[in-house]
Amino acid sequence: MRNPFSKTYTSQEHEMFEFLTQIKFFERMKNKEMARFIPAMHHRKYKRDEVVFFSKDPSQALYLVKKGQITLTIDVKDNFETILEINKGEAFGENSLLENTKRTYTAIIVSEDADLIVIPYFAIQEIFDSNPKIKAKMMTSLAEYYNQNNQRLFKSYRESFGFFSLRQMFE
Repeated sequence: MRNPFSKTYTSQEHEMFEFLTQIKFFERMKNKEMARFIPAMHHRKYKRDEVVFFSKDPSQALYLVKKGQITLTIDVKDNFETILEINKGEAFGENSLLENTKRTYTAIIVSEDADLIVIPYFAIQEIFDSNPKIKAKMMTSLAEYYNQNNQRLFKSYRESFGFFSLRQMFE
């Protein structure tokens, strides 16, 4: 039997919860926790070749992809080198979950158009301040995400041994 005092959600909210649970940073959350983010979400449309943000910009928002494809690139001398392609149901701008960070890559729309959900940094921090459990869940997911990236980096390094020194990472 359903608790008569429990919150009921609209079909749009349930649709959003379904979408959010596909995304790494929301996968551990209950509906009532995800619901905290809904008022902070802004829907934005982008066109091909639009830059969402540049490397070294302040990390002011987390981006969730509803539609489209985005490439994450790093500047190598005078070129942009693609490090990752992001698709529907994925997120980028993850370092906005941390305080006082700058972007480490440039995000560019490569599909004809893209629909993104933007969650501003200040709204995320507000939710974290009042909900330590939500912060813990997102930080655990972020740590796992960074751990997977480290594993890929080290695998790539082993496969291309000699092109750079890992020691440079810590200098």
